[in-house]
Parts: sequence; C-alpha cells; structure tokens
Amino acid sequence: MENVHFSGISTLLPIALEKRSFSKVVVLVDENTEKHCLPLIESLLPAHQVLTMPAGESHKTIETVAQLWEQLIALQADRHTLLINLGGGVVTDLGGFLAGTYKRGIPFLNIPTSLLAMVDASVGSKTGIDFGGVKNSIGLFQDAEAVLVDPTFLDTLPERQRVNGYAEILKHGLISNAKHWKFWTRFDPHTGDWTQLIKDSVAVKADVVAQDPKEKGIRKILNFGHTLGHAIEAWSLENEENHLLHGEAIALGMLAEAYLSQKYCDLPAEEFLAIKTELLRHYSPKKFQAESFAAMLDTMRNDKKNDGQQIQFSLIERIGRATYNVAVREEDSILALEYLNTL
Repeated sequence: MENVHFSGISTLLPIALEKRSFSKVVVLVDENTEKHCLPLIESLLPAHQVLTMPAGESHKTIETVAQLWEQLIALQADRHTLLINLGGGVVTDLGGFLAGTYKRGIPFLNIPTSLLAMVDASVGSKTGIDFGGVKNSIGLFQDAEAVLVDPTFLDTLPERQRVNGYAEILKHGLISNAKHWKFWTRFDPHTGDWTQLIKDSVAVKADVVAQDPKEKGIRKILNFGHTLGHAIEAWSLENEENHLLHGEAIALGMLAEAYLSQKYCDLPAEEFLAIKTELLRHYSPKKFQAESFAAMLDTMRNDKKNDGQQIQFSLIERIGRATYNVAVREEDSILALEYLNTL
C-alpha cells in the first residue's frame, strides 16, 4: 500500500523528492493537466522532462503506452528515473503501468488532480490500461513511492468532474460505513470543503486494501457498482460523442446493482429507496436501447471478478455492509438495466 500524504503540494513534493536520489525526473501529464496543473509544480521540480498524452479514457491504451515507452527510451531514462504522474485516474492508472513495465520497473509518484483519482484511482497499488473494449483488463499491482494529495487541485476542475468523483466517495460509504454514508449524503459537492471528505474516503479504501492487497477476497467489495457500471461506461465510450464519465457510469451501476441487491442480498426496500434518492440527486438517469444489452453482457462476461462462466457481482446487504462473489443470472442483469430505463 502506498504512502498517502495530505497537504499543500509545495510542502509535499520537495519532501518526496529529497527521500531518494534520481538520475532523471519525468512528468507525465495529459493535455489538460499540462495546461492547468503543471504550472503549479514546475518551480518545485529539479531539471525535468515532460511527456504529454491525450486526455480521456479512450486513450488509456497499449498504443499510448507504446508511444510513451519510445519517448522514455529516447530520453535515455534508466531504472533510477522518477516518473511523476500528474493527472486524473487515466494518467495515474496508465502512468503506474508505464512505470511498472519500463525497464522492469522504475519509481513513480502519483499527484492526483481529480477528485476521482484522489479517492480511488491513485490509491491502492492498481495500475492498468483498457484493452479489447474491457476496462483495466491489462495491468499490474505496483506501489507508488508516494501519493501526494492536495485538494487545491480541484479548483482546476470543471463542476462536472468534481461531481464525477463524488460517486466513488458515496460508494465507500455504501460498502463499509453507514455513518460515513449518512454524513456524506449531507455534503454539498457544489459548495462544500472537500479536504476532510477526501481523507475519510481514502481511509475507507486504505483499510480495505490493507486487508487484501491483491484482491483475493474482501477487496472485491470496492467493485460495487462496477460490473454493470463498467459495461455502461464501455458502451457509452463506443456509442456516444458526449460519453459518460467514469463516476457517472458507476453511479448508474450502483443504482442498478442496489436494485439487484434487493433480490440477491435482501437489501431492505427503504434502504434501496434512500440509495436511489441520493444517487438521482446528483446523477441523471439514462435510457438504453434493448439492442445495447448484448454488448454490455459481453463486457460483463470479461469482468476480472468472474469465476468460470459465472458473472460475479459485489452487492450490498445493508448500507455500510457489502458482500462479494455473488453469481447473478444474466437475465437479472438485463432486468437491472431495464429498471434504469424506468427512471
């Protein structure tokens, strides 16, 4: 598990750089963080090179990684080169994978700049890329030297991106802490102070990861909302110009999987209603054509949690208590998607 530190980046980054001697420093950004976030840290860095990748989930691919491998080779980066991943979940996921595979592993720092990356993508040692239409199907467990979390980076984000990351915070309450869920549902993501919320949410994830670093058991509960959510996200990326963001798709996935939790885990109706009300307060429902269900099922059949031919879900028994390895029939998954069409 990485060392996660919370403070101003002007304090955190010099301390992280002083801990080890690096032959080179390379900063990975996307087009957005190069413009809005890189200027906030450049004065804190020693001599460095910048690698820029295109922004967006559609570029979280082996083709992007191959281009970056070539650039690292051209820079003569060696095994003592430090890679700093400055960006949201796409940059931290892909950058960690890039660092873990180049020269069989070089050190890297994560500086998450989106809410989603701060509470989820940059914490927990998972790295990876999308392949064959399946999200995060290729990857490594690879620890960062440190994760440096400065909530002031959220000021660089558009409103939609902040609300996007709020979905993972709500998920952390739903799977493990009813008190957090109750507190977080009183939070206003449009005007609230994120600092304590981020710390609490990271603590929930860190506790789960510490119990099961390689996702053999209980860590699977962090995937609540993700089996259907990833399928919805993959479909949206392929079929919509203004596609759903990750958190938006996961919010719909959580709603659909809470619906399934009533049947498979006896989630009480009143708790399902509370979940539905909260999620629809922040995320818009979406309707899907029946012909899209087959593609979504294909995505779910390739989910990494599956066992043989069975699609395995992480579902919730109560708000604050989750379970995993729940085999859900495909016809019930379609019913859950059809339920979203009724909202």
